[in-house]
Amino acid sequence: MKKILVTGGTIFVSKFVAEYYVKRGYEVYVLNRNNHKQVEGVHLIEGDRNALGDKLKGQNFDAMIDVNAYTRQDVEDLLDSGVHFTDYILISSSAVYPDYGVQPFAEDGELAENKFWGAYGTNKIEAEKSLFQRVPNAYVIRPPYLYGPYNNVYREAFVFECALKERAFYLPEQGEMKMQFFHVEDLCRMIDAILKEKPDTHIFNVGNEETISIREWVSLCYKVAGKNPEFVEVHADIPQRSYFSFSDYEYVLAVDRQKEWLSGTKPILEGLAESFRWYQENPEEVNRRPYIEYIDENF
Repeated sequence: MKKILVTGGTIFVSKFVAEYYVKRGYEVYVLNRNNHKQVEGVHLIEGDRNALGDKLKGQNFDAMIDVNAYTRQDVEDLLDSGVHFTDYILISSSAVYPDYGVQPFAEDGELAENKFWGAYGTNKIEAEKSLFQRVPNAYVIRPPYLYGPYNNVYREAFVFECALKERAFYLPEQGEMKMQFFHVEDLCRMIDAILKEKPDTHIFNVGNEETISIREWVSLCYKVAGKNPEFVEVHADIPQRSYFSFSDYEYVLAVDRQKEWLSGTKPILEGLAESFRWYQENPEEVNRRPYIEYIDENF
């Protein structure tokens, strides 16, 4: 039985990761402030990662899966806590790549501010840098848009809500903008591969090899809800994020390294169906944004 520490463990990605490893018989510890319901079967270490005191001092883990490190300080505070570990995996972000960079973004490409992500991306860059300075054999995973059960971000949930209310869907332009997704279960499978194989490569982009257009993605979200979308194309000079759940930014990650260690990814229709089932049972857990209200007031 492996003993692992998951930072967070109660919301979306960290919650899925904690539950995934509990189901596989791992001894799973979670570090969070105990503000939300805990996954059944985990061992809670209650605390703020930026004010740990002695909570982790002397503790030993086979692996630390750091899901909610957003800054250099987040990483350094955890490493300064006196904790001991064999492997450290940091879940970073595709936001580390500049919007002007050469695509598809490769792991050894330039890291710089992305105007669509701002400080979130630059802070992730600093978190990665600090980790490798302190733990040279650590691993970093850079996903695109993550989706799946427990997603409290108002992305596919927004489309599900429109579908269930049988609303027309307001589509940016013709809906041709491409997006790249990655299911949280595939993220866990990638973590499995890293922990088992210990690759010599330490930075991995992850994501579905195939991108999908906005129009296709919305259509699939409606399909799993049992509906057919009626599209209204928006050609006006209106900020896309006012009425749609993604910025007007098309990008793709190169996932050749991932493919060496991960066999296939979950079909997006299957993954969205899982997301929809969870949303139906937990609509109150989604952090709604006023897209529908904006549409009703401005179109």
